[in-house]
Order: sequence, then structure tokens, then C-alpha cells
Amino acid sequence: MVEQNNFVSALRHASGTVALAASGALAIGGALVGYGMLEAQKFGLRHETLKVLPRGYGDIKVLHLSDIHMVPGQEAKTQWLRSLADLEPDFVINTGDNLSHRKGVPALIKALEPLMAFPGAFVPGSNCYYAPKLKNPFKYLAPSTVTPSPASRDKLPFEEMHRAFGSAGWINMSNRAHSTVLNGLRLDLSGVDDPHLDLDHFAGWPRGSSSSIQAPHVRIALTHAPYQRVLDQFTEAQADVIFAGHTHGGQVCIPGYGALVSNCDLPTWRARGLTDWDYNGNTVPLNVSAGIGTSRFAPIRFACPPEAVLVTLAARG
Repeated sequence: MVEQNNFVSALRHASGTVALAASGALAIGGALVGYGMLEAQKFGLRHETLKVLPRGYGDIKVLHLSDIHMVPGQEAKTQWLRSLADLEPDFVINTGDNLSHRKGVPALIKALEPLMAFPGAFVPGSNCYYAPKLKNPFKYLAPSTVTPSPASRDKLPFEEMHRAFGSAGWINMSNRAHSTVLNGLRLDLSGVDDPHLDLDHFAGWPRGSSSSIQAPHVRIALTHAPYQRVLDQFTEAQADVIFAGHTHGGQVCIPGYGALVSNCDLPTWRARGLTDWDYNGNTVPLNVSAGIGTSRFAPIRFACPPEAVLVTLAARG
């Protein structure tokens, strides 16, 4: 009888220990989620300088926006985006994934309205075309470059968004090449539609006169998702700088280590920031934005706060 009582007592003690551990784990998990939701609102500005302009030309300030993932009612994000106009950029580059809700376009245009007074260019991402879906969050941690099936996704009103961008003078660079003049310098732009949906086609650089290559210019490449095949094409074609987004910087990172995934075949250590991309004897600066928003189904960030990037293009020494 004594042994039975001891056994029952041990069972109760073990059950209490398990329950206590489970409660502790839930509390820690809840705290981490709460912090992750708070960090997703800690919008910041990263500054970079690249010496890629011809000698003798003044600086060009490029504001790089990506992965806004706008949802109606996101007032903090809206006001922060509007405040970026105070930077008075010379040019705005938007590398896609602007929406996370079917009714997000009016909120997005309200947020970007002051910035649309400046010249700009854009390429779309998958979350410009299709709404995000609720997924098992652990699947995100599995390395994969499988393209999502458009047939199973809800379409977003990207045409309305693109019309608003176009009316403001922003250039749609989806599989296009285009030249524009800024501060007396020719900007040669080339962009691709979203590689994550296999929509990319490199159009080369704008064609001009037979001597146009000798005229002062800078070559700027745009892509939403920085897949290696796209970066290789831009680099082999001798771009001066590449702008990309898509990765969210990993979104959930390990302090001291960095991103666990890049959501494409880009090495995770390149998932955020400015690095050099090398291919076939050429080296090109690659700026990957950690993005401004998240999917509305995963509104957290950890050790990876949202960002816009102000890149100052300066003359070569």
C-alpha cells in the first residue's frame, strides 16, 4: 500500500512538473510573439553609399522601398512611409510585394502619395498579383524554391495600383528597359517581372545610338526576388547596381547568426544588406532590402526590423 501511495505521489509530481513546464513554454512563446509583433512596427532607415556614377557628376539619392504588404488600417506604417518624403530623394525604386489584402490599394496610395511626387520606377512581386494565404509557419523554415501555383491564389487589384503608379510618373520595369535623365545624367534601367512566379525575362539595356555607350550613364537593375539566375544575368550584362527585395531579411533571425531562410536560392547571409555579386568576371553591388511589412498572416519580425534604404549614388574616385 505504501508503494502504491508513493507511485501515485510520483505521478502527481511528474504531472505537475510537466504542466509547469508547458505553462512556462507557453508564456515564453507568447512573449516572443508579442515582441515579434512589436519589432514589426520598428520602422527604420538604412543608409548606403555606392561610388558608381561617372566622374564629375553629383550625388543621386535613391530611396529603395520593398515588401510593404499593405493592409487597410495600418496607420503607423502609413505615417512612417509618408514621412520618408522629407528625405527628398532624387529617385524612388519600389521592388514589389506592395499588398497583403484585396482592399489594400487605397491605403497603399495614401501612404505613398508624397513619395509619388518624385521620379521613380517599380517591379511587381507575387504579393502584388496574389493575396497571401494562411500557411503552416514551420513550412517557411524549410529551404524551398518551389513556385506557388497562381491557380490556387486570390488575385489582387494590381492593375489599379499600377495605374496609380503610372499616373504619378513611376516607370513599370516589368521585363523592360528604359532610359531617363536625372540631374543631367542618363539612367539606364532594366527590370524583370517576379522571378518567384517564373515571370522574369531580361530585356537587356535601352538601345540608343551607336555611340550611346560612350555617353555618361549609370545602369540600374531591378528585381523583386533575387534569384541567382537573375542576378547572374544582370551582372554579366554589367549593371552598376542591383536592387531587390522579397527575402524580408529572413524575417525571423537568430541574433549573432542571421537569417535562416531567404525564400529563394539566395544564400541566407545575403538576405539583407549590401553585398557584391560576382559572376563571369564581373562584380556588381547588390542591395537587398529587408522590407517594410509582412504577410498579414505572420505579422512578426525577430532580430530583423523593417526598413527602407536610402542609397546615395556617388561619383567614382
